[in-house]
Amino acid sequence: MPIELLFKIAAVGIIVTILNQVLKHSGRDEQAFFISLGGLLVVLFWVVPYILDLFEMMQKLFDL
Repeated sequence: MPIELLFKIAAVGIIVTILNQVLKHSGRDEQAFFISLGGLLVVLFWVVPYILDLFEMMQKLFDL
């Protein structure tokens, strides 16, 4: 996994946290929830290919 991906995930986490706090303090809890959900989906789209590669590597390792 490239180190750039970790920095991207950290940046998304920081941005989502800041936006979440701003929206919650202004009384927009629903929008804060959708921002959090969107951040989670973005990170999942980045990470899922690496998880699939890991499972394929494990399958080849044990050769089932």
